Amino acid sequence: MGTMRLYVGNISFKATEDDLRELFSQAGEVVSVKLITDAATGRLRGFGFVEMSSDEDGKKAITMFNGKQFMDRSIVVNEAKPQEKREHGGGFRQRSGGFGGGRGRGERR
Repeated sequence: MGTMRLYVGNISFKATEDDLRELFSQAGEVVSVKLITDAATGRLRGFGFVEMSSDEDGKKAITMFNGKQFMDRSIVVNEAKPQEKREHGGGFRQRSGGFGGGRGRGERR
């Protein structure tokens, strides 16, 4: 039950969301496809997310496409970790360490 969100990496810059949708629909029902673009340049960053309608379809897609050739690139497909969960517990400590630490002060000198 529920959908499964997949991380897809090493995608060809020529690929479109439709290309990915077509590929992943071979494994099952595709709920959504999102290619990530660079906010500054608007160019594709070579990765994205595909949401499959079930865990079963998601696992099938990982098995079928992880490491497979897609538009001359060997794509990486695995389960995307939900961001909400990652922020609880350990996540906070790492992030606060990144800001206030000695690094910022050292650079100003």
